[in-house]
Amino acid sequence: MTLVPGTVRPRRLRTTPALRRLVSEVRVHPADLILPMFVKETLNEPAPLDSMPGVVQHTLDSLLDAAREAVEAGVGGLMLFGIPEHKDDDGSQADDPEGILNRALTLLRDDLGDSTVIMADLCLDEFTSHGHCGVLDAHGGVDNDATLDRYASMALAQAQAGAQVLGLSGMMDGQVAACREALDLEGFTDVVVMAYSAKYASAFFGPFREAVDSELQGDRKTYQQDPANGREAMRELELDLAEGADVVMVKPGTPYLDVLAEVACESPVPVWAYQVSGEYAMVEFAAAAGAIDRERAIEESLIGFKRAGADAILTYWATEVAQGLKGGASGARS
Repeated sequence: MTLVPGTVRPRRLRTTPALRRLVSEVRVHPADLILPMFVKETLNEPAPLDSMPGVVQHTLDSLLDAAREAVEAGVGGLMLFGIPEHKDDDGSQADDPEGILNRALTLLRDDLGDSTVIMADLCLDEFTSHGHCGVLDAHGGVDNDATLDRYASMALAQAQAGAQVLGLSGMMDGQVAACREALDLEGFTDVVVMAYSAKYASAFFGPFREAVDSELQGDRKTYQQDPANGREAMRELELDLAEGADVVMVKPGTPYLDVLAEVACESPVPVWAYQVSGEYAMVEFAAAAGAIDRERAIEESLIGFKRAGADAILTYWATEVAQGLKGGASGARS
């Protein structure tokens, strides 16, 4: 059968790699990518993670080397997570100026200056002996309001250490307002507050537990969102914006692209997405088994985030992808 003259042929715009590039609706740029990094106090050399091939827990020295590599590749920012030698019920190392995370922040800011954006995870789970994101009450539940006091103290410590963006990932009610007020009262009015507005109680966080040596007892379903709920994310967004969030986040990414798209449509501030450890691990292990094309799968996943409306993406592939884009190696649309 021959189509009649005048028939619309969408395939015309797909005929060559150059034409496909020209009509691409979204693009991934190195500056859109943020690299999550783990630094562990007790290490003498980087420690590879079995559940996240290619990702390591860093020493301070290796952290600096990897940060410089990322900046050279054009990565937009670095998000730091710290694993202390000592953990306790209140996560006392989280706001200690000599704590591993705050030392790492100062190291990177002193070396890199404003050549990139230095970010800090603001949560207690890496620092507590029970692995929860807040302090516990007498009954073993997470005490929301007592946790806000700890978050405010962490915000000041991280700002003093040189962090330019604070990633409020604990999902406590009122966390944005508590940290914003603490920062402003001490003159840190330029420090950016990034709210994890929609962070779900997800199975896809599994490998992250190894990355931060988590000692979690139980689960986080009383404060992270139910995976079944989408409208609830919009309520969280509204509250975070009212409290002064400068950036909002959806986490995880791929299972919640519908939420990401809706948040992006409604948010007047930048919207970021976190391609979490489980998403990363699935691609790496599937590629190692020969089930998928690794490079194409990575790029396709990032394009999906951009298409859904993410302005920036936290991904463990940030440096690798940025290097490929810088060298013209990107090929998902070729």
